[in-house]
Amino acid sequence: MPLFYTKKGDRGKSYVGKKSVSKTCLEVEALGELDELNSMVGVLKAQRISPALKATLHEIQECLFIIQAHVAEIMLETGFKIPEFKAEKTKEAEKIIDRIENRLNPAKFFVISGSDQTSAQLDVLRARSRKVERDVLKIKLVNKLDQNIKTYLNRLSSLLFALARWESKMSGKKEKHPSYK
Repeated sequence: MPLFYTKKGDRGKSYVGKKSVSKTCLEVEALGELDELNSMVGVLKAQRISPALKATLHEIQECLFIIQAHVAEIMLETGFKIPEFKAEKTKEAEKIIDRIENRLNPAKFFVISGSDQTSAQLDVLRARSRKVERDVLKIKLVNKLDQNIKTYLNRLSSLLFALARWESKMSGKKEKHPSYK
């Protein structure tokens, strides 16, 4: 049997473990969104960026994989031991956000994305992370999802926003704000 395709999903079903689920169920949608965000983070991580940003992006990817495992476990209810999602992950994200905020003294205005390539890609990731959070919160048994995951997903968009503002500053480009004209 081929490794890259199984033909099992040809009729609109996904097979996760031995369980058959609709490809349009909320949990599969959330898993797909998490996977897409993780891949998009990887695209930026593969660019010529600072080692610090690369390390932060890698940590985000690690967190997203753990979150995927939790969503899959809620969907499958297998009882498999999955990695714990520790509150320290959110605290570490908050430390990065606070450090950037203290260095930037940011204005309280919206920013027009695109002052430089890296900050623009981080803004795309920020927007996508908000969709991921909404999709994860829609899953049927969301009350079974670890609160640390919900908190992290909420903080992730703030982390990506702060990183985008920092990268823009480091590029020497001035960000613009909407004029609403």
